[in-house]
Parts: sequence; structure tokens; C-alpha cells
Amino acid sequence: MKIRDVLALAFRTVRSNKLRTGITVAIIAFGIMALVGIITAIEAMNNSLRESFSTMGANAFSIRFRERRMNFGPDNEVVKTDKRSMRKVKKSSTGKIITYQQARAFKERYQYPAKVSIGINGPRSQTAFFDNNKTNPTVTIYGGDENYLALNGYEIALGRNFNKLDEESGRAVAVIGKDVVVKLFGDKQERALDKVIRVGGKKYRVIGVTKEKGASAFLQADNFVFTTYKNVRRSFTNSNQSFNVAIMVNDVGQLDDAIGEAEGTFRPIRGLDVSEENNFYIDKSDSIAETFIKLLGTISAAAGAIGFITLVGAAIGLMNIMLVAVTERTKEVGLIKALGGRKKAIRRQFLFESIMISLMGAVIGILLGVLVGNLVGQLLNTPFFIPWKVIGAGILICSLVGLAAGLYPAWKASRLDPIVALRYE
Repeated sequence: MKIRDVLALAFRTVRSNKLRTGITVAIIAFGIMALVGIITAIEAMNNSLRESFSTMGANAFSIRFRERRMNFGPDNEVVKTDKRSMRKVKKSSTGKIITYQQARAFKERYQYPAKVSIGINGPRSQTAFFDNNKTNPTVTIYGGDENYLALNGYEIALGRNFNKLDEESGRAVAVIGKDVVVKLFGDKQERALDKVIRVGGKKYRVIGVTKEKGASAFLQADNFVFTTYKNVRRSFTNSNQSFNVAIMVNDVGQLDDAIGEAEGTFRPIRGLDVSEENNFYIDKSDSIAETFIKLLGTISAAAGAIGFITLVGAAIGLMNIMLVAVTERTKEVGLIKALGGRKKAIRRQFLFESIMISLMGAVIGILLGVLVGNLVGQLLNTPFFIPWKVIGAGILICSLVGLAAGLYPAWKASRLDPIVALRYE
């Protein structure tokens, strides 16, 4: 028998046993759907994380008085950034905040050709007001200097940035994000310029509006009010509030040199001698994203384990079904042998049947997995994503599952005695 004939016979056999084939295909499809669906959602979140948290770009880093920490999950589990991306810190000194004087001294003394920004966090969960309009209580206030917006990945769409006079005087001016503008002024963003809004119990004159950055499940990038760090320091912060320093070089190849220069500049400002370790952290801009991506990688591994276990179960089920098929078609096998069919052709027929069933499950599972994964991604405001590598791996795995599940039944069928097979009832 030619391979074409064997394939045609295998296909007719698969099509004629709809219930048995449907059950096996459903088992395989469920395993692939779980694997592809979870990994699709995770990969979409990975892409969103990189866009959301890598705000300063690959050529920037920041100086903090302690590890960057963020709450992750419903139980507010604290996640620390990867220590390998940071400089060593003396444990006994991690409580020393970066003061206003230290931040200003660093900006004045740092000689490397780079942009330096001073920033400070203001209150979160604030409501902004203009006339009878107001935002949700989700607005965050940040304070910075003339370089703060650029080093955090923001561009001015309307109006202007902070200038030296704004920074030195600490006057109540603000640059607001797209979400705040839309809530307070509607689609006519230009109306916001030179208007006085109220946020955090303080009044601010709007001097600029930032370009839209978009939002994800992890970061509302346009729901901010930026003002000068002196205004935030005077209006909201206490003596325990630490300043942050950000540095951006012109080329990523200069990053290591700039970090070394920053460390050498900041150590004397922090009062450290040559025998003491740093009491501050230097971390790159994408450290948070990498931390979350590693956590999501753990989930991917768990998804892979779930999919693997399901596929092992599917392979066992497929093998049992093929063994039952051998028993049911013993007389058919005997007839094929009596007509001159060779063992190779019989083995191929059962192997092709097994692989066909497995690949049918793979196709259905992949389609459902991509659909489910992107539905989850849509709920988390992540872009549509197709995991081509996972799809290729799924097809390969299912082919191997079908091959492995069909080997023994095919071998058993080819070993049947034609005389005994013909007499089988």
C-alpha cells in the first residue's frame, strides 16, 4: 500500500468513529488550551510590563536610599527588585533617607555628561477638581525638576515644562496627565492651560499637559499631577520622606561609566569613607519589570507542568483507545494481511490515525488557548498577542504524543497472525 492510500484509510477510520475520536480530541485540546492560554496571557502581560515599567529607557538609572519595593497581589505581598541589578548596600545604613540637601548636592557635583533629575513622591489616591468636574480618587502627585518628565518617559503635548523659576520658587504650577485632563476638561485639552485645579487640598495652575502613554493592568501612566519637588516637599512631605535621583546618559554604552561616576560622587555626600559599603541603591530603570516578569515566569512553569500532566493523561487515553481499536479491527487487519498487506503498512495506518487525532486536538486547543489567553489579556488591558513559539511547540508536542501513543498499538496490530485474525469474532 502506498502512503497516500494508508493516509486515506486512516482518515476514513478516524472519521467513522466520531464519538471515540471526539472524546480523545477533547482531552488533548484541553491540555493544549490550558498551556497555550496561560502562556499567551502571561506573554501579553510581560510585554505590557516592559512598556509600563521601563519608563526611563535602557540608558537610565536611579539612586534610592533602599530597595525599590512594590505591592503585588491581593494580599499586598511585597516584591523586591532583583538585587543582582543593584550595588551592595550596608544593612545597618539602609534606613538613612536621601535628603533634599544630598539630592541637590549630587545634582550640582555630578560631572558626567548626562541629565540629572531630582524627584519626590507626593500623596496617592487623590481627587482632582475643576469647577463641578472631578476625577476618581486615584490621582497621584509627584514632584520633580525640569528634567523629571523626560527621565520618566513623558513628553509635553500642550503648554510647557517646568523652568528654573518654577523649580527654585516652588510655586503651585502643575503638568497633568491625559486621564486627568479628560476627566476635568473633556476632549478639548487646550482648555486646561492656565486653569486652576484643586488636588490634595491645594490649588495648582496648569502649565502643561503630557502626551498619552496609555494604561495597563499594572500602571495608570496618565493619571498623575506633576508639580515641582519644592512644592511637594513644602506641602505634603514630612522629614522622613526620601528624595530620588535619576540619571540618563546619551548612549546605553555609557551606562556603566555613568553609574561608577554617580557612585563615586554620592559616597562623600552620604558621609562614607573608603572602608564603608554603600548605604544607597543604584538600580536600572527596568528592574521592576524584570522582577515581575520573573514572577510571571514561575506561573509559566506551573502552566507548563499542568499542560504536561494533561498531555500525559491524554497520551495514555489515546493509547488505550488505539489498543481497543486494534482489538475491534482484528479481522480487518487479518484481511489486509491476507491480501498482501505488509507489517509496515499496518503500522503506518495505526500511527497515522493516532497522530491525526492528536493533531486535531492540538489545532482546536491552540485556537481556544489563544482566544482564552487574549480574553484574559483584554481584561487586564494588554495588547493582542499570538505566541508563535508556543504554538509551534504545541504542534510538535502533540505530534510526539500521537506518535508515542500509537507505537505500541501499531506494533501489536502488525504482529497479528492473519489466520487467527481472520477467524476472530
